[in-house]
Amino acid sequence: MDISFLQDHKITVLMGGPGVEREVSLSSGAAVTKALLTAGLSVVPCEVKGRDLMLPRGTTFVMNMIHGTFGEDGELQGLLEEQGIAYSGAGVEASRLAINKIESKKRFLKDGIPTAPFEILRPGEFPSLVVPFVVKAPKEGSALGIYIVKENDPAVIKAALEGAFEYGSEILVEEFFLGKELTVGILGDQVLPIIEIQAKDGIYNYQNKYSPHGSRHLIPAPLDPLMTEKVKEIALAAHRSLGVEVYSRVDIILGQDGRIAVLEVNTIPGMTETSLLPDAARVFGLDFTALCVRVMELSLITRKKYKDSTHHDCSSL
Repeated sequence: MDISFLQDHKITVLMGGPGVEREVSLSSGAAVTKALLTAGLSVVPCEVKGRDLMLPRGTTFVMNMIHGTFGEDGELQGLLEEQGIAYSGAGVEASRLAINKIESKKRFLKDGIPTAPFEILRPGEFPSLVVPFVVKAPKEGSALGIYIVKENDPAVIKAALEGAFEYGSEILVEEFFLGKELTVGILGDQVLPIIEIQAKDGIYNYQNKYSPHGSRHLIPAPLDPLMTEKVKEIALAAHRSLGVEVYSRVDIILGQDGRIAVLEVNTIPGMTETSLLPDAARVFGLDFTALCVRVMELSLITRKKYKDSTHHDCSSL
């Protein structure tokens, strides 16, 4: 593993943030910091609590591990670009688009990416979709703000809507169909092995996602070769549809009837001991440290291309 290109960088690992995924972010940040220190790099962990960005003096690269609010929605990316600091992962516009499940689904429809039928609700509105359906807060990750409604009970539906509306004034309701829960890591132009997630109690919620033994990860997913290629192609197409740079993790449902539906594209996937992307990378041949280094390498290439492009455009005016 060549890390010579990072030897002159002072790397700051940002973690925490003001959002509901703060604790997961702290775990991701701690794991990444440990891996980079073990590799002999100059690394400083930095816990963020609000929306103020105070970087350690001399920072030349930010490894962004802030999931959700502030870190994954384009706000932090914009602040870093204003300061001329290179950072990991997707840029401003791709981050803004990918974190919003509603806007993402609109883009998927426009680009022919298969996704579940859906509707958008505001306070006071009631779903027209027939149960079962899924109620989602559009800008939360880590399976937060998600409610599966399987019975046509007004009280149950109302509770789900109220729960999702706690996260914002607009929510997503989409068709629910039984099938395999799959996730696909994208690293540059490489598609990592597909993972099938088997939750302990059949529901991949926040608790099962981050609890040891809360779910099984089957890698590679036990799919036939044709379906494997189809799922990988769709995952890469979804990643590109949103203009995501560097890396992502694409969540997909493969229905019992053979339908494929892209759920969302995560631009800052979890990097904890139980996280999905590191699991897929290990099967692909990249240990945790190598994965972190590859993310930084691709990020530096991306930021340089953007900087060169912007400089060229300005100089030609």
